[in-house]
Amino acid sequence: MSGEQDIAVVLSGGGMNGVLMELGFLRCLRETELWPRIGWIFGTSAGALAGSMAALDRLDELEDFLLRLQAHEVFRPNRMWRLPFAGVHEYALPATIAERLGDLAELARELRDAEIELVVCATDASPAESGPDLRDYELVYSARDTDPQEMAEAILASAAISALVLPRRVGRRIATDGAWVRNFPLAHAYARPEVGMIVAFRYLPHYPKIGTTGLVRLRERLERFGRVPPVRAFIEEIREAERRDARGEPGHLPEMILRLTRASIVRNTVLEERLADEKDASIHELQSLRADVADLVRREVRSRRDRARLLDGLEARFAASRFPFGDDRAIPRITVRGSVTEVSLEHGRVDAEWTEEAKRALIARGYELADRELRASDPGLVADAI
Repeated sequence: MSGEQDIAVVLSGGGMNGVLMELGFLRCLRETELWPRIGWIFGTSAGALAGSMAALDRLDELEDFLLRLQAHEVFRPNRMWRLPFAGVHEYALPATIAERLGDLAELARELRDAEIELVVCATDASPAESGPDLRDYELVYSARDTDPQEMAEAILASAAISALVLPRRVGRRIATDGAWVRNFPLAHAYARPEVGMIVAFRYLPHYPKIGTTGLVRLRERLERFGRVPPVRAFIEEIREAERRDARGEPGHLPEMILRLTRASIVRNTVLEERLADEKDASIHELQSLRADVADLVRREVRSRRDRARLLDGLEARFAASRFPFGDDRAIPRITVRGSVTEVSLEHGRVDAEWTEEAKRALIARGYELADRELRASDPGLVADAI
C-alpha cells in the first residue's frame, strides 16, 4: 500500500438499482484525486459485487457486464414443484459471472494482491450448535487473508438475497445476504486505525408491494372449477388473502417476509449511520471538554506550580479514560445517498427486459449524485480533488 492511501470506500446493498448507481458513484470517484488514496473498500451485497471490480480498477468490465445482464441471469424462478425444497428462485448469478467475467476464485486471487483491500459482509445462517447461541451472526471476509475460493463464495453469499434463494456454503459456515446484519458497513471502516477519511454510497430502497394481483388472476382461472370442493376451499383462502390485503395486512407469507426484510435492513442501516454520527459527536465533545477544563484551570489557578500539576493530572485522567470510543478518532465522512426516481430495475418478472437505456440512466444518476455531494462537501475534505 502506497503512503497516501488513507481513504475507505463504503458501499451498501441495493440490488440491481444499487449496483448500477454504485458504478456511477465509483466512476465519478475515479475521476477525482481521491481515487489514488483509496486503501479499502467495504461492501455488502450489491456493494460486495461493485467493490470487487472497483478494488481491481475494472469498472469498464463491470459496466459491460451489467449492461448485458438480465433478470433471469441473476435469480431464475424455480418450478412450482421445487418451491418447498429449493427456494423461490435459483441463484443464476454465479454461473453468469463465471461465463462473462471468468472464474470468481481467480478474481479473488487478484484481489488478495491488489493495492486496495476488499472486505465483504455476509450473514451467518449456519445451524445452531448445542448450548446458548452466542454468535453475532455477522461474517466478515477480507480478500487479504481469506482463501480465494472462500472469498469468491463470500462475495456471492453476500449478494444472495435470502427472500429469493437459499444460503450458500462459505468455508465452514452457511452464509447469505449480508444486508440482514450490516447493510452499510461503516463500522468496519471506523475500526481501521489507518483510515483518515470515508467516502460512502448508501442506497435508499423503495420496496415494492407484492400485493395479491397474482392471486386474483389465479382465483379467476380457478373459479370455473369452483364446484370441486378442494378447489372451492382454495378459492375461499385466496379471497381471504384479498380481504387482508384490502385492510393493509399482509395478504400472504411473501408479503410478510418482504415487510420484515424492509424493517430489518432499513433499521440496521439507520443504526449504523446513527452510531457513526454519535461516535463522531462524542469524540468532538470529549475533545472540547478536555480543552475547556484545561482553559478553566489556566484562568482560575494562579500558582504556576499548582496550575502545572493540575494540568498534568487532568491530562493523565483524560488519557486514562475508558469511554467506548476512547481509542477512536472522528473521521471525516462524505455520504452519497441514492434512490431511484422514474427508472427502477428491482427484481420482478423475469420476462421484463432490463433495458440498456434504463441501466445507463441509473449509472448516470449515481454519477450525478456523487458529483453533487463531492462538490458540496467541505473543501478541506476533498482538497480540490475534483
